[in-house]
Amino acid sequence: MPRDIVLPDHLRPADGRFGSGPSKVRQEGVDALAAAAPRLLGTSHRRTAVKDLVRRLREGLATYFSLPAGYEVAMGNGGATLFWDAAAFGLVRERSAHAVFGEFSSKFAALTRAAPFLADPLVVESAPGSAPAPPADASVDFYALTHNETSTGVMTPVVRPAGTHTASGLVAVDATSAAGALPVEPEAFDAYYFSPQKAFGSEGGLWVALLSPAAIARLDEIASERYIPAMLDIRLALDNTREDQTYNTPAIATLLLMAEHLEWMAAQGGLDWAAKDCAAKAGRLYDWAGAREWAAPFVAEPELRSTVICTIDLDDSVSADDVAAILRRNDVVDTEAYRKLGRNQLRIAVFPAVDPADVERLTAAIDHIAGALRDRGRR
Repeated sequence: MPRDIVLPDHLRPADGRFGSGPSKVRQEGVDALAAAAPRLLGTSHRRTAVKDLVRRLREGLATYFSLPAGYEVAMGNGGATLFWDAAAFGLVRERSAHAVFGEFSSKFAALTRAAPFLADPLVVESAPGSAPAPPADASVDFYALTHNETSTGVMTPVVRPAGTHTASGLVAVDATSAAGALPVEPEAFDAYYFSPQKAFGSEGGLWVALLSPAAIARLDEIASERYIPAMLDIRLALDNTREDQTYNTPAIATLLLMAEHLEWMAAQGGLDWAAKDCAAKAGRLYDWAGAREWAAPFVAEPELRSTVICTIDLDDSVSADDVAAILRRNDVVDTEAYRKLGRNQLRIAVFPAVDPADVERLTAAIDHIAGALRDRGRR
């Protein structure tokens, strides 16, 4: 691997964090955390200061997503991966349907298949880089959709499968790398769940779910019939969130960083601003890749190309592993492809915290590195 390629200063992004999660945390949030530390860190999460923070976050999310009357915010520890287990226990009555088109959507399907108290799920699958649409099915009472597949850079619109309605089939959307940065209408979902270490520019360890009245009714219905471990009880998490707390001790730094970032995005113009900002940065990356003979967007259909996680294939003349490694040695990090996809690929996140000017510098930096690698390959 060439180890002597050094980026000139004018090609170095001011902030070299382009990770798909954990993602860039704004320094302003870190500064706010340091300022708040004496009254928050190391204090009881059952007391006023932390409860005020949870309320600030809960109310801010309801406003940011324009939640209709009856929709509620629930929070719990463990991250979105834990929410899959919680949903299997508390939201799937008998059988779920899954649209699988990457690593993370496949994991939720595998989990419900392994649950001994559920029927085998209906799974509709497509190859990475594409996306299937789950058909409405009378035997299904829970539809598992993914707004943005983090592993492949494929995004899909959030819509209810044709012919379904909330009384029979809840729509749950994994929005882990989408929430806060992709447009969504609350009426299209019953549970929209995510973690704070992506578009919300915070740390991990927390799950957040936006729940419709139908989802809340399903939680009550199933809880009366099925044993649910306390840590996987979404209803218990919701009851605690209503009291401006979490069931067990949260990472207070995560809460504060998320609240600060949420309010920063709201001040810029909210979800509409964030969606347009990310789409513009992603468009710059896809246009750049399309103009290179040695690069191309991985996702063939433009309407499926993620505007938060951009996957760019390189041809055999440029090793993506070498490019990512050289970038990392020059303080530009986390551009590697998803490890299980096995492609000669870069994966670049353009969440709201990423400065558009840094995306411009990144493309110029990759051009510089690719040119050097291709020159050496021709010698």
